[in-house]
Amino acid sequence: MTEQRYYKGSTDGKKPLTHDPLAKCRGAYDLIVIGSGLAGLTAANVLGRAGHKVALFEQHYNYGGLATWFKRRGGHVFDISLHGFPHGMVKTCRKYWTADIAGSIVRLDGVRFDNPQFRFDTEFTREDFTRKLVEVFGLEQSRVEGFYEALRAMDFFDPSTETTGEMFQRFFPGRNDVHRLLMEPISYANGSTLDDPAITYGIVFSNFMSKGVFTFTGGTDRLVKAMRAELVRNGVELFNSTEVERIVVEASPQGERRVVGVQANGRFVAAKAVLSNANVKSTIERLVGAEHFRPEFLAQARAVRLNTSSCQVYIGLREGTSIPFVTDLLFTSRRPTFTSEALCDFHGESRTFSFYYPKGRPDQPPHHAIVSSTNARFEDWAHLDQAAYEREKARLERDTLAELEHHVPGVSALIDHVEVATPRTFAFYTEHPAGTSFGTKFEGLAVSTGLPDEVRGLFHAGSVGIIMSGWLGAANYGAIAANKVDAFLHSLAGAAAAAR
Repeated sequence: MTEQRYYKGSTDGKKPLTHDPLAKCRGAYDLIVIGSGLAGLTAANVLGRAGHKVALFEQHYNYGGLATWFKRRGGHVFDISLHGFPHGMVKTCRKYWTADIAGSIVRLDGVRFDNPQFRFDTEFTREDFTRKLVEVFGLEQSRVEGFYEALRAMDFFDPSTETTGEMFQRFFPGRNDVHRLLMEPISYANGSTLDDPAITYGIVFSNFMSKGVFTFTGGTDRLVKAMRAELVRNGVELFNSTEVERIVVEASPQGERRVVGVQANGRFVAAKAVLSNANVKSTIERLVGAEHFRPEFLAQARAVRLNTSSCQVYIGLREGTSIPFVTDLLFTSRRPTFTSEALCDFHGESRTFSFYYPKGRPDQPPHHAIVSSTNARFEDWAHLDQAAYEREKARLERDTLAELEHHVPGVSALIDHVEVATPRTFAFYTEHPAGTSFGTKFEGLAVSTGLPDEVRGLFHAGSVGIIMSGWLGAANYGAIAANKVDAFLHSLAGAAAAAR
């Protein structure tokens, strides 16, 4: 009897296909969506609900992008990465998905900071942050309120060049501890730094400050299952294990470039429009091809900076064991002072812990899981040989478990599964360049929205520009892009009717 081979992600590559994922695929659709991150899923659902014929192609066997999960022996179920988002996700899910999905969103019971500069629990709301800034950090109430008012008054179309760091210095000069409180959680949420535009910080931070940090009851496995069911109800055809090799573009006699379909798993499938949920730079260079873009636009796209990646350590507790409630989300660091760049240090001293208690998956056997996350740079991991790579993964595991033991004494004796993911892991499973977990820097948004002007029928939605990163930003961007696709498809129908 041949032993079943276990494929270890970036080390062993993908498991060979034993079936044709496109066996039931039609020859043509109104729209093909490439990728099933929250932006791709939301766009597909909006357009399927509007009556368009939509197919979604996902290269991985699981749907959800980074909003997904995996299972391991011993009954362990792990959400891929840090899953905390603003209350606005309730409205987004109710509007673009279902009341059931929106109703599964619950607020975290606890958020804790623990570092050499301060240690406390917080509700992560404007009211509680204001109390902390006044009572713990000793700031004047008027200065804190002025900061919030400045955030509220920010205009996305304002040409201000002020960075987040400059804004912090303007309101809280020399207060590195305050900068840490305000910036650290946002850096973990979307990879932003003090050098990024203040507008990107203002939008994201204000979203979180409305009512706190939220998550899904039932985990991403329940979420994606519910989303798939809704997509099917709306007529969207889903195809996993389907690699899109090329977005096929043709030029008219007048020189206009337009999308005609995609090449996927070696097969051509026609489409009136294509929406890519892949990284915007990959969409341009790899899927479409540089030859289909104006030199000026191509230069603009190539100047877009990728955001950083991350490392995760997945920790499962043995069945039948438990830990008391600690907090839901812990931001911890041993660094005496704060810099956003140091959050990505190869041998860093800062990390988050997400605690998953049995209440989070009430319909499954009770299990405790803990996921540690650290921001990371792809280049630190990319060129390690296999032996060095395994050593660094083992080092990250040891450091993480030691830090966890500090916060939850005795937990080490309860652990029966530990697994490490690195930027190489993210690059393999998502096919994002440099394993980026957070898309692009701010300038990527203009490139993303400019694609339809370069190639007729080509659209993009995904993590770009910092403000479109994270669960809420990605889902909303998918809906925004879907409205543009809908208008485009209706314009084609109108032109066809007029020609008759």
